[in-house]
Amino acid sequence: MTIRKVALISFHTSPLATLGGKDTGGMNVFVRETARELARRNIDVDVFTRSQSAQTLRIDPRIAVNARVIHVPAGPEMPLPKRDLPQYVPAFTEWMCRFVTSGEGRALTGGSQPPTGLHAAPYDLIHSHYWLSGLVAHSLRQCWGTEFIHTFHTLAELKNQIAQRPEEMESEERLKAECFLCSVAGRITASTKLEQQQLVRFYGAGSARIRIVPPGVDTSRFHPIEQSYAKSVIGIPQDQRMVLFAGRIEPLKGVDTLFRAMAILRDRAGQSQQFTRNVCVAVIGGDPSERGLRENDEMARLYALRDELGLNDLITFLGARDQDTLQFYYAAADCLVMPSHYESFGMVALEAMACGTPVVVSDVGGLSQLVRHNQTGFRVQARDPAAVAGAIERLLSNEVLRRRMGHRAACYAEDYSWIKIVDQLLGVYEEII
Repeated sequence: MTIRKVALISFHTSPLATLGGKDTGGMNVFVRETARELARRNIDVDVFTRSQSAQTLRIDPRIAVNARVIHVPAGPEMPLPKRDLPQYVPAFTEWMCRFVTSGEGRALTGGSQPPTGLHAAPYDLIHSHYWLSGLVAHSLRQCWGTEFIHTFHTLAELKNQIAQRPEEMESEERLKAECFLCSVAGRITASTKLEQQQLVRFYGAGSARIRIVPPGVDTSRFHPIEQSYAKSVIGIPQDQRMVLFAGRIEPLKGVDTLFRAMAILRDRAGQSQQFTRNVCVAVIGGDPSERGLRENDEMARLYALRDELGLNDLITFLGARDQDTLQFYYAAADCLVMPSHYESFGMVALEAMACGTPVVVSDVGGLSQLVRHNQTGFRVQARDPAAVAGAIERLLSNEVLRRRMGHRAACYAEDYSWIKIVDQLLGVYEEII
């Protein structure tokens, strides 16, 4: 059967959102780029996400020709904490279940209520992302008779294993839902062999229904750029060495480990002003405004830690950045540091490698399999500032090593182009239609 129309569900976050926000990251990129590549192959794609603003177009066609983002009114049309979202899953599901099939939703551009009584299957299959979307997809299978594939992106059990404070723990509701989805999804995609093993071990998922499909990278956007040109684009001095972090600002990202590593390097340099002038750390992600500090405890904690360590002249919080500019930050950086406590994959590391930038990452989760130690970057023990400092120092002090690793990284990343990844994904789709 030829695949003609696919529904992607990204309940809690829109693929159009600016990256680096509180709940935006690799999953947004995965959904957006999958939609674009499917659309490029003349497959119609609708991406359903919860509306977070009454001013947003109900149906937004900007993502690509043949692809639309549909903002579903479920609960208050405003940003909400993740903990408040499960209660709106039924409303989201019902709206989608009754979603107009004649005219494929074009009648909804001027209103929020779809026609009732439409239960024909408007899509060949559903691909849900994150556990909340999976619950929607399961109900829609009953409504439309359409099979679904699910991608978790992160797993509650793994996040709970590394949580250091009660507020970092994922809910029992999420744990139960993920177990349930492992038993009912037509197929599950895992980013790595390790994630496949974790799904089987911790959730009892049947290995026969799991397929390994990693995230990809847009190699037309993320590719090697001359470092001096990239520095001129983002406005940093040519003689400055930049260490980069990019991602959500939350405890499991381990940004505090990077800060402590930089304090070690500063102390080794003897508090020299030369070190402070020649080296900078750029933190992309989150909202560094006063409001952002009030609303994000981790951002406030990192600001305080920067002050405590005396790194104000060294570390700059840049906030979220549009992905159209990220490649210049990657290319301008001497290394990207990803000191996470847990990552199911590590898309930021892949994007940096595609730009020819070596990476320093924690030897955890998908990063353990994505980054080739001593070839495309360095893997170090999580929560080990001294190890991170040592890896950064090697790259800053050895330009030949840095360039050799960067070249290998860029070559390695070519195997993860979205064209190749969507080829794999279509193979999984075809198994269940």
